[in-house]
Amino acid sequence: AIQLVESGGGSVQAGGPLRLSCVASGSSFHVYHMGWFRQVPGNGREGVASISVRGATTYADSVKGRFTISKDNAKNTLYLEMNSLKPEDTAIYYCAADPFPKGPTSWAVSENYRNWGQGTQVTVSS
Repeated sequence: AIQLVESGGGSVQAGGPLRLSCVASGSSFHVYHMGWFRQVPGNGREGVASISVRGATTYADSVKGRFTISKDNAKNTLYLEMNSLKPEDTAIYYCAADPFPKGPTSWAVSENYRNWGQGTQVTVSS
């Protein structure tokens, strides 16, 4: 089974950038639909962005224009570049993978993903 490990989280001031990484092992993620989700205490996991096997991307309205999802198949690594960060972006960010394709709305449903990383904390101060 595929294993996922996130890194790159930390504390940053509002308006600043941060890049998260997710390294996959056990299986190549070439055939997986990949996603980034985030969660704050008391809430469910919110879909942030996803990228298909073919490289098509989707974003939540709250991050559109600020975040960019990408992947490097040679390194088996998924990235999330975050810019113009806001305090409301503070959360634990999770990498997710699933072998089945996702559509315009299904990509953002956490229950549709079978594999998850351990999460990395992002804290944005004002």
